[in-house]
Amino acid sequence: MSLKRTFAVLFVLALLAIAAAAGVGWWAYQGLLDPYQGYSGDEAVVRIEPGTPSVRILEKLEREGVLRDARVTRHWLVYGKGDPALQAGEYRFEGQLSADQVLDRLIRGDVLTHPVTLVEGLTLEETAAGLAAAGLGEEAAFLAAMRDPSPIADLDPEADDLEGYLFPSTYNFASNTTEATIVATLVETFRSQWREIEGMRAERSPQTVRGLVTLASLVEKEAKLAEERPTIAAVYANRLERGIGLYADPTVIYALKQLGDWDGNIRKPDLKMDHPYNTYVNRGLPPGPIASPGRASLEAAADPADVPYLYFVSRNDGSHVFSETLGEHNRNVNRWQRQYWRDQRQREREEAAAEGGGEDGEDDG
Repeated sequence: MSLKRTFAVLFVLALLAIAAAAGVGWWAYQGLLDPYQGYSGDEAVVRIEPGTPSVRILEKLEREGVLRDARVTRHWLVYGKGDPALQAGEYRFEGQLSADQVLDRLIRGDVLTHPVTLVEGLTLEETAAGLAAAGLGEEAAFLAAMRDPSPIADLDPEADDLEGYLFPSTYNFASNTTEATIVATLVETFRSQWREIEGMRAERSPQTVRGLVTLASLVEKEAKLAEERPTIAAVYANRLERGIGLYADPTVIYALKQLGDWDGNIRKPDLKMDHPYNTYVNRGLPPGPIASPGRASLEAAADPADVPYLYFVSRNDGSHVFSETLGEHNRNVNRWQRQYWRDQRQREREEAAAEGGGEDGEDDG
């Protein structure tokens, strides 16, 4: 074969190799862009542990039916995207996705999050239990983080723990979020709310952060109606100004919870127990917050209503009757507590007698 013919053959072979490589490359590229779903059902949830190499992540996604080809995807990650890090966490994949779409989600860290709602008025222990019940961590670990006051030390140097500073709201946390990080998020949310409320403080509101949050926690436990919060805050502020004991049942309940003696009822001896949180015995605010107040209660404590009331009593429907004098208050107590419950018990007896009479009539028939 002549040299010229040999070069021609080699040239043709080279063109064929280039064409073949281009064809393979085009096929691989199309494979990255084509939607794919290799798992059964509507979704696949895949957990990526921290520290897992990207090649192992892609292999796992191939086994789970999320990727068509881990090796091709790996080449695209390295040479097409510059080999960025893939984030650990729990991912939910739904429907058909291209390999490029899957990689983008892993690079951004679009992990699956779990919602949890912390309602207003929870104690530190109740908050820890709620977070644990939502599957976000261990209750003991939450409690350990919540009993460290350092995250709030600059605002409240007297704090022994984070009671009152775990802001109630709805949160979304990834499954691999640590208990300490979750607690820090709750505190940081309180701080962001506080920055907005701080400038609202009226002259009659407590002048320390601890005092205001403590007052807000009492309002949170007493108020059922939003419109009554500033008035309830005013009753407490008025009593504090005049040196009158607060006589707040929620502080007695908190004391009983701390002692492990709370069974759902306050008894007369409880009102006389020697405990720093018993505001029937000790004048002034209790030593610290008794629960986590929400935004509305914080605002009410920062700017109580301008009213003269010193007393309030529940109407047993969520609302309260307010009064300025002890005599008026005693009349309200007699009407809305003593007489109300006497009437209630009488109605129950009459209903029970009527039901019993009906059964006797049927038997007689």
